[in-house]
Amino acid sequence: MHKRDFLKSISLAGLALPLSSNAMNEWINQYQELSPAEIADDENFWSVIRSGYKLKPDYINLENGYYNFLPENILDAYIKNIREVNYQGPYYMRTVQGDNKKKANAALAELAGCTAEELVITRNTTESLDTIIGGFPWQAGDEAVMAAQDYGAMLDMFTLVGKRHGVVNKVISLPHNPKSDEELVQRYANAITPKTKLLMVCHVVNITGQVMPVKKICDMAHSKGVQVLVDGAHAFAQLNFKIPELNCDYYGASLHKWLSVPLGAGLLYIKKEHIHTTWPLLGPSEGEDKSIARLNHTGTHPVATDITIPYAIEHYKMIGAERKQARLQYLQQYWLKQVKQLPNIIINTPDDPARCCAIANVGVKGMKPADLAASLLNKYKIYTVAIDRPEANVQGCRITPNLYTTTKELDTLVAALKELGS
Repeated sequence: MHKRDFLKSISLAGLALPLSSNAMNEWINQYQELSPAEIADDENFWSVIRSGYKLKPDYINLENGYYNFLPENILDAYIKNIREVNYQGPYYMRTVQGDNKKKANAALAELAGCTAEELVITRNTTESLDTIIGGFPWQAGDEAVMAAQDYGAMLDMFTLVGKRHGVVNKVISLPHNPKSDEELVQRYANAITPKTKLLMVCHVVNITGQVMPVKKICDMAHSKGVQVLVDGAHAFAQLNFKIPELNCDYYGASLHKWLSVPLGAGLLYIKKEHIHTTWPLLGPSEGEDKSIARLNHTGTHPVATDITIPYAIEHYKMIGAERKQARLQYLQQYWLKQVKQLPNIIINTPDDPARCCAIANVGVKGMKPADLAASLLNKYKIYTVAIDRPEANVQGCRITPNLYTTTKELDTLVAALKELGS
């Protein structure tokens, strides 16, 4: 019997495994001979991964782009950490808190492919990127380049530094279906002038799911003397990459999204040469000014979240970065291919599968995004989020499955869109 067929035959036994990391790891190891592409459409394999979650039966959750809630093994570790910190109280905070956070930081840096000296744990992407936007050494008349499709909070921060420092913000618009990487690179290049100091680009555009050619954009910008800030909120642990490969100057991400860390954790990567040219958001303590810690003085915070990061990293490694990306791409294409040619369906995501991963955005002609989201929830029990950004040419619902999502659930989405678009 072929190994894949054999594994399918015993998948029901796998569902009975205790939901411990060791049991799950033992199950996954049986699939080591199969490539990520071979496993991507294996519902039996992913049903075992799904069994590691406690899922609310009231609706199908297709809004994982906001917050990837935790598998039970990570949740158990988190609760254990909360209890331990509470048990030790101020003794913990004044003794081993710092060392434990350094260990978490080191594990995160290893996953990101950079040194621990270039990375700090923040609370989310907004804090990470706003630290750079607000702390950049701006002069009146300097210019910044960004896209209309970027995250609203970042655009708001650029508006603030424009008012505060006299920075001129130049906003481009991204095509949903670029002809090539060069078309995207050129849109940014056309906005750059001798006054441009900083360019921001999304690694994965949060409202459409478009994966941007970040390295090519960074190389172009650097050739013109412009630094690059990357919004990686939806890329980190969704896509398989290392931050230094992108050749960017700054990178921010939220760990509570695709890495499945408890709410309230993010990362900020900064090239060493920029650490001491960036103004801190909050005043650093004595001794912090000599390292990247100068940009991360946030006071007392929920430390149990930080020390749960290594557990989430191990879970991610157990599943496998390539395997996870392949599954997410498969799920996105599974439903998208079935609706993209329907006459009243609008797709706000690239047609080329290589330009997207888990996320896609879909609309119905003549239907407001809020009404579409309400109909999907109330009539079909599918939870999504409405995106109504006419200035960015994006009006529809963002559809974001996760590893626990089944093709049967996506069949419900397809049937709903066919009915709504008829």
